[in-house]
Amino acid sequence: MASVLIEHLILSKNNAENIWETSVLIPVPMDIKKMKDRGYNQSAELAKELSKILKIPVILDNLVKIKATLPQMELSAKDRQSNLKGAFFVKNASEIQNKKIFLIDDVYTTGSTMEECTNVLRTFGAKQVWGIAIAREG
Repeated sequence: MASVLIEHLILSKNNAENIWETSVLIPVPMDIKKMKDRGYNQSAELAKELSKILKIPVILDNLVKIKATLPQMELSAKDRQSNLKGAFFVKNASEIQNKKIFLIDDVYTTGSTMEECTNVLRTFGAKQVWGIAIAREG
């Protein structure tokens, strides 16, 4: 899937060298229980592969999910936003301060997850946050 994303960036002319300067990749974190059940975080696996291809760092386990939430797919767009309030936290702000962050998620539906993660990352000093998702519902 990482190769498909890179090919898309190249074809859309969104893969200029300078776009990756002072950038890091951060996957959207999963709920601890869900992670234990599944055994892996698809977004983290995608971020690791993108990191190898793009030669930019991936930061794992800094943006964390600190609150269990209901599954987003079972909620309305309005309920999705309130479901995620206060769900994410940055453990080490110095790792992200003044960085351009590419937030990696496997699925983008309403944007509530990326929006909440972006708000938290910016609160802790991220310079810019861009979202990359492999699939979009709808």
